Amino acid sequence: MSVKEETYKKVSEVLIDALGVDDDEVTPEATMIGDLGAESIDFLDIVFKLEQTFGISIDREELFPDDILTSSEYLQDGKVTPEGVAKLKERMPFADLEKFEANPVVQDFANLLTVQDLCRFVEHKQA
Repeated sequence: MSVKEETYKKVSEVLIDALGVDDDEVTPEATMIGDLGAESIDFLDIVFKLEQTFGISIDREELFPDDILTSSEYLQDGKVTPEGVAKLKERMPFADLEKFEANPVVQDFANLLTVQDLCRFVEHKQA
């Protein structure tokens, strides 16, 4: 089993345990909130379980850059400015922000994080 497959397997197990979803619901493209129904309280459990499973430390801002998404410096008319999107890309190199960049509505950001993004995040933290 490759490192990527092992990471995906372990991340899937964490999500199944933390969210009480079926294993067939956890796919690489599934969004954490929209598809798997994760709520803010669930992310505390997910982060804790990821830290324990992979022996890593995760700061909240790494997965949820609220400082960017709430800053008047990076927001205009409910959308993230190009500068803000660049900052998000810098802060979240593991996330695929292509769809968000096309229509960067702040409220849509929460539905962005996928299982695959979470796997890339763990791999990034372990590197």
